[in-house]
Amino acid sequence: MSVSITAAFQAVNYWLSEHPSIVNFRWSHTQSWGSTWSFLFTAITVYIVAAITIHLTLSILLSKRRRIPLGPSPALHSLCISLISAVIFIGILLSAAAEIRDTRWFWRRTKTVTSPLQWLLCFPLGTRPSGRVFFWSYVFYLSRFLHLFRTFFTVLRHRKLSFFQLFNQSILLFMSFLWLEFSQSFQVLAILLATLLYSVVYGYRFWTAIGLPSACFPFVVNCQVLLLGCNLVCHFGVLPLHFLKGGCNGIGAWAFNSILNGVILFLVLNFYLKKMYSSRRRSSETR
Repeated sequence: MSVSITAAFQAVNYWLSEHPSIVNFRWSHTQSWGSTWSFLFTAITVYIVAAITIHLTLSILLSKRRRIPLGPSPALHSLCISLISAVIFIGILLSAAAEIRDTRWFWRRTKTVTSPLQWLLCFPLGTRPSGRVFFWSYVFYLSRFLHLFRTFFTVLRHRKLSFFQLFNQSILLFMSFLWLEFSQSFQVLAILLATLLYSVVYGYRFWTAIGLPSACFPFVVNCQVLLLGCNLVCHFGVLPLHFLKGGCNGIGAWAFNSILNGVILFLVLNFYLKKMYSSRRRSSETR
């Protein structure tokens, strides 16, 4: 039994962290799909324009109560994202452990990184977007395009389109691009936190989409607030390392990323508080 478990772990470890395609990965504008600035801005523009166009078209042609049946598509979409997020979480966890194992000797020479936690928060200056963790960062970036479909499901099924949804999806896609383009520090922890929460949240959405009971509290919003809160706490850990250890790679992108995370957290909290206020108001009116 123990032999089979060991063999299974070795197989998983090979395919998710030691495969030549993962070890030799390099972020390149000529070889990596979707790696140019023009592609990024075109994709975001197409996404926003398509979502607004579909929403306006349905508003003109159909009544607000009319819903478009989507069948099992939303449930399958949630299941796919949950499984993909779980694979990315395991892959980048194994890859980070392998990178720490293989680069410990280099830390003694640079003196900018002395522990695994410092490496997770602060890449040494000169870090290039290549190798295991950046392969999974690239997969995470590609998975962000799959997340965009949820906006269209919301428009078609619920006939709703909010500025927050468009802004949030666009900014998250933009930030994941910055991680690769500038080899930004802290991205490994950010991806670990995000994929762990996504696997849980989208698994929950699949659970409720197939008719199983939902939680008695706003589960998804609470998870979003938890994720953003953890991200902001970890962001503050980069600052002392940057100033005391000689600098962290991609600090400009990190600063921009921190501002965007703060904006998203503010919008999520604002939405959450408004939702709580409206639900309490409705309950008081029914008494």
